[in-house]
Amino acid sequence: MTRILLAFSLLLFTPFFLLSQVEPTDAKSILEGIENRKKLAESSVLKNYPARNVGPVIQGARIVDIAVNQNNIKEFYIAYATVGVFHKKNNAKRYVQIFDNVGALTLGDIALAPSDENILYVGTGENNSSRSSYAGSGIYKSTDKGQSWEHIGLPGSQHIGRIVVHPEDPNTVWVASMGGLYSDNEERGVYKTTDGGETWNKTLYVDDKTGAIDLIIHPENPDLLWASMWERKRYAWDFVGNGEGSGIYSSTDGGENWNLSMNGMEDDEFTGRIGLDISQSNPDILYALIDYQKETKKEKEEQEGLAPADFLEMSVKDFLKLNNEDLDQYLKDNSFPEKYNAVNVKKDIESGAYKPKALSDYLGDANQALFDTDVKGSVI
Repeated sequence: MTRILLAFSLLLFTPFFLLSQVEPTDAKSILEGIENRKKLAESSVLKNYPARNVGPVIQGARIVDIAVNQNNIKEFYIAYATVGVFHKKNNAKRYVQIFDNVGALTLGDIALAPSDENILYVGTGENNSSRSSYAGSGIYKSTDKGQSWEHIGLPGSQHIGRIVVHPEDPNTVWVASMGGLYSDNEERGVYKTTDGGETWNKTLYVDDKTGAIDLIIHPENPDLLWASMWERKRYAWDFVGNGEGSGIYSSTDGGENWNLSMNGMEDDEFTGRIGLDISQSNPDILYALIDYQKETKKEKEEQEGLAPADFLEMSVKDFLKLNNEDLDQYLKDNSFPEKYNAVNVKKDIESGAYKPKALSDYLGDANQALFDTDVKGSVI
C-alpha cells in the first residue's frame, strides 16, 4: 500500500517539476565557475602529470576570424568558434594553441592592435546563432602576443560580434556585443573603452533583444564608425532571426553617439543579420549584406500531373472532377498504400471522411517546410 501511495504521489507532483523553468546562468556564476575550476586544477594530486591526447587527433571546427600582423604577414592568429586561439609564427609549420588555459574556448572575434603587434584582444562566445553556438565570459587581453591573458570585462555579453581597435591608440577599443542567445538581457550593443579595458561605456543600445553583430571603422578617420544591430532569439525548437530592431547605425564622433542609417535599404520587421565592410582604397564606398527574411511569391512552374500543392485549397467539387488516371498516378508516385486508388479516395472525399488537403498533408515534410520557404534572402 505504501508503494502504491508513493507511486501516486510521484505521478501527481512530477508534472509540476517538469514545468518549472531553469533559470539562465548569470555572468557572475560563469566567472566563479572558471575560478573554481582553476583552483581544482591547482589542488589536484595529478597536476604534475599532464594529460596527453593519444588520438584520434582529427577534429573539425569553425573559424570565426583571422588576425594578421600587418608588419609581418607571415604571422597571424586564428580564432575558432569552439577551440580557442592558435598562433602561427613566420614560416613555422606548427600552429600553437595560446588560449586553452583561460576558461573560455568559444570565440566570437579576435583583434590585433594596429599600432602594437604585442597587444591582442579576444571576444568570447561565438557570434553565429546555431544551437551549438555557446556563450563566452567576456573580453580578454594579452600584451605579450598571447603568452598571458587578462580578463578585462563584459562578462554578460555572452556572444561577441566584432572587436575594433583604434589604429593609433591600442587602449581605445570598440566591441559589438550580441548578448544572450536564448534569453533577453541588457548587456548588448556597442561598448567603448579608452583605457585598455579597465572601464567600459555602452554607447549604442536598442533593446534587450537586439545585439551588435558587426562593426567597421573608416581607415583614414577613426571618428567614423558603422555598426549593425541584429534582433534575434533562439528557442530549443525554433529560431527567429529578424526583427524591427535590426539596422545599421553610424557615428561621427568616435562611437560616442549613433544615428540610424538605413536610407534606401530594407528596414522593417523582416530585416535580419547584417554584415558590413568598407573599401580600403575608396573609403567613401561601404558594403552591407542584409539577410532579408520577407517571403516572396513563388512563380508557378509548369508541371506534368498533380502535385501536393494542388490539393491544399482544392474544393471537394473540384476534386471529384479530377481525371482518375491522373489521380492514380499521383497516389502511385507518392507511395500511398495500395488500398488508396482514385475510386476509393473519391468515395472517401465525397463522404467527408477527409478533405482533399489530406493528400498533401500525408506527404508532409518538416524540413521542406522550414528550408524550402521562398524569402528575398541576401541583399547587397
